[in-house]
Amino acid sequence: MEKVYIFDTTLRDGEQAPGFSMTVEEKLQMAHQLAKLGVDVIEAGFAVASKGDFEAIKLISEEVDGPIICSLSRAVERDIEVSAQALKSAKRKRIHTFIATSEIHMKYKLRMSEEEVLERIKKAVSYARKFVEDVEFSCEDATRSRREFLYKAIETAIKNGATVINIPDTVGYAIPQEFEKLIEDILNNVPNIDKVILSVHCHDDLGLAVANSLSAIRKGVRQVECTVNGIGERAGNASLEEIVMALKVRKDFFGELYTDINTKEIYKTSRLLCRITGSFVPPNKAIVGDNAFAHESGIHQHGVLSHPLTYEIMRPEDVGFPVSKIVLGKHSGRHALRRRLEELGFEVSEERLNEIFEKFKELADKKKEIYEEDIEALLYQEFHSGEEPVKVLKFQVQTGEGMFPTATVEVLFEGQRKRATSTGNGPVDATVKAIEKALSLHPKLIDYSIKALTPNTDAQAEARVVLEYEGYRASGRGVDTDVIRASVKAYTDALNRALLRKEYVRKIKGEV
Repeated sequence: MEKVYIFDTTLRDGEQAPGFSMTVEEKLQMAHQLAKLGVDVIEAGFAVASKGDFEAIKLISEEVDGPIICSLSRAVERDIEVSAQALKSAKRKRIHTFIATSEIHMKYKLRMSEEEVLERIKKAVSYARKFVEDVEFSCEDATRSRREFLYKAIETAIKNGATVINIPDTVGYAIPQEFEKLIEDILNNVPNIDKVILSVHCHDDLGLAVANSLSAIRKGVRQVECTVNGIGERAGNASLEEIVMALKVRKDFFGELYTDINTKEIYKTSRLLCRITGSFVPPNKAIVGDNAFAHESGIHQHGVLSHPLTYEIMRPEDVGFPVSKIVLGKHSGRHALRRRLEELGFEVSEERLNEIFEKFKELADKKKEIYEEDIEALLYQEFHSGEEPVKVLKFQVQTGEGMFPTATVEVLFEGQRKRATSTGNGPVDATVKAIEKALSLHPKLIDYSIKALTPNTDAQAEARVVLEYEGYRASGRGVDTDVIRASVKAYTDALNRALLRKEYVRKIKGEV
């Protein structure tokens, strides 16, 4: 068995993408999770780029155990010195230095000749070796470099102490077959290439970063540089989760290659990055997208319910994904509807199922997706008059700098008006606590989120609440230009659904 080393550059190349900057504390939090994920190398930043990057690398070096901690440096002595200072406390450390080797970069960006670039490589790598034993050298824009010069650049780096040689497809220009040929040519034409770890770093400008990385692995590359969720400059980098799972799922093709990644931490790592950066992954994103293990087609649903491998080539739990998702919509069949009813705790006869299915199809033609609450409504709509159990009649909130947020509410519950006042950690928290106090009910809040539907300050806010009451879970939604009112609507919507579901279950059991 041969190991493929995972070099994670989420905190360096990933963070360089517009909108993905992280604070020092956020980088540290992400680094701890990357260590838990099992990456071999964490490229923690570009030490000379900013004080924040230096502090992040320094802090990660001090506090994160396990992976090699790496700092990027241009082939400049000052960069290398600053990287060495930032990495001083790391138990395992690496300096990563680079310079461009393509004609277009040397002519227009560096304004240097090939001889000058070779001399810069020699000085940078040998200088970095004075501080650390592990030095990585990257030939920036390698895929557009003249082959013979590229070989010389790599040979020079190895002669002067490089332990890892990285071949970047810096602008995502390569096609998998030609990238394979490039790796093959390097292995066949560079003396002592077998004395170093050969690495690749692929960008996704043509959507081929993962394909190119896997092609390179197939030809003998044993380190892959990648990022969580594939974030990075322009169209991003090769996606860590896709590379790792391709090697794991397709052992029949890649043979006995393995990584040390704890794949059960993949989904958690992806979601942590989204929370930290305020980003999201597209629903159809491989491995970690919301739809990665979701099925709406009736044929697919029947297959998955009969045996998951019919339409899932990996188990959701292998990547830490909560569970396969059977999405109910107009393409769904009776099998999926029956399964969802059973998951909700409802057992129905075949005759009753057919009746519910007809109503379900009518509703599905009007909605893109059918939620649990919609199914519950189909079931218990005949058991209540249409009046909601809880109605918030009035609420008033006082909050501001130096004040304890305080809310007073008046609610209608079981035909009686009730009033209560409560404080909280914020205006929404205070209002929810006041509602609970007035009702003398104590649901467990599972999840709360709020987002603006448009970019302006007068935007409507959409609040979503998931809660559980006496074993009955329900979700609610509220929309309003006032975020507190939207939250109150969502909370009471969820609470009413839970109360009605409880009422329905009691009635079908003959308890009332």
